Amino acid sequence: MSKNLKLMLFILILGTVTSVLLLGTYKLTEERIAQNADIKLRSAVLDGFGIDYTTSNINEIFEEDVDVIVYESTDGDITFYVDSISGAISFEYSGGGVWDTIYGVLTLESDLVTIRKVAVLEQAETPGLGGVVATAQYLETFEGILMTPMLEINKDDSENADNEVDTITGATRTSKAFEDMLNSAYTYAMVVWDEQGYGGNLS
Repeated sequence: MSKNLKLMLFILILGTVTSVLLLGTYKLTEERIAQNADIKLRSAVLDGFGIDYTTSNINEIFEEDVDVIVYESTDGDITFYVDSISGAISFEYSGGGVWDTIYGVLTLESDLVTIRKVAVLEQAETPGLGGVVATAQYLETFEGILMTPMLEINKDDSENADNEVDTITGATRTSKAFEDMLNSAYTYAMVVWDEQGYGGNLS
């Protein structure tokens, strides 16, 4: 066997082994990323419901205390998470921010109007400006606010109405995008909720 043929065979074997190792690493990493994303989602739902959990029992607590309803449609799939005790519900929202997608969970009281909690799980807005949208201090201002007739994020120039939250200082575009995505997710969720009669089934 010539030296060139041996070299080519060695390169082929090395390339094959490397490809297999990289593919295996990718699969493991992909599974871990998916698991972490699921844990973040479940944490946001349980936090929204005020249910205590630990990292070791989060899945068990979630399975015991949360009812999951999946609705699939050509208009858009949606999953409702329902607190089996309080009747509060959570669902995911997402939309384009200034720089990238903002994604999170909106939790409502059992009246389906009052915000119980808003969580931001992913965002890439400018730190110190639009990035404030993901801070606990800002998100706490949404608690107790009404989603009807429509959530409004306005300039801090007067006393807010029951459906109003202050805008993020210096981040008008992020504030508007956040307002739009929450209203859009809420409107669609309530249409599906009513059409499917979920309220009657779970009340």
